[in-house]
Amino acid sequence: MHIKLPLFTLALGLLAAPQIGSAADHIDSPAAVAESAADVTDLYAWMTPDASKLNLILDVNPFAGAQSQFSDAVQYVFHVNSSAGYGMAQRETLIICEFDAASQIACWVGNSDYVQGDASAVAGITSASGKVRAFAGLRDDPFFMEFNGFTTAVSTVIGAAPSLVFDAEGCPNVDVATSGVLVGQLQAGVNGAAASNTFAGSDVLSLVIQIDKDLVDGNGPVLAVWASTHRAN
Repeated sequence: MHIKLPLFTLALGLLAAPQIGSAADHIDSPAAVAESAADVTDLYAWMTPDASKLNLILDVNPFAGAQSQFSDAVQYVFHVNSSAGYGMAQRETLIICEFDAASQIACWVGNSDYVQGDASAVAGITSASGKVRAFAGLRDDPFFMEFNGFTTAVSTVIGAAPSLVFDAEGCPNVDVATSGVLVGQLQAGVNGAAASNTFAGSDVLSLVIQIDKDLVDGNGPVLAVWASTHRAN
């Protein structure tokens, strides 16, 4: 398999124990919206309670509909980096998934394992070794956000930027009162209305992979995950 230039990427932190990590990106630029089947909205990663398996979810296509499908012109890729400890040398394992015109999936986990077939049933499909399981289909968007409050807070910061002092990391220094105003805006809707979930009732296309950890921990037990989409051949 060959990885092409990325269309969209999303990353999250390190997993060393049974915990969950997530990252999200919704309501994008016109270029991203134009390729909705490649537009990454969420990435989730967590270990099973016994830390023997890694669960991965890549959501694409914000506001997907009943007729939405994964694209046969896009590669969907999980990048899993393993290391012996935080800040130490990493080894990357690629989990590459593609779909054909009939929405049949094919996923490769490095050079170690492979699963192929119709992954739309709730139980998904499992590789011959039993180490890889995949599901792909329409699901309720799990992301909760008051988007109006967010944009209002962003506009406030942009408007105040000329008078703000920024630290070495590029973060603005604000006083307690200003911080309280921004937090209040983030937690409220239009004109101070109660916060609501902008994405309630919206669906996304979810690609769900469960793999045995020993397929991706070749350089150690600490895992970092990010995801990308690419134009396929």
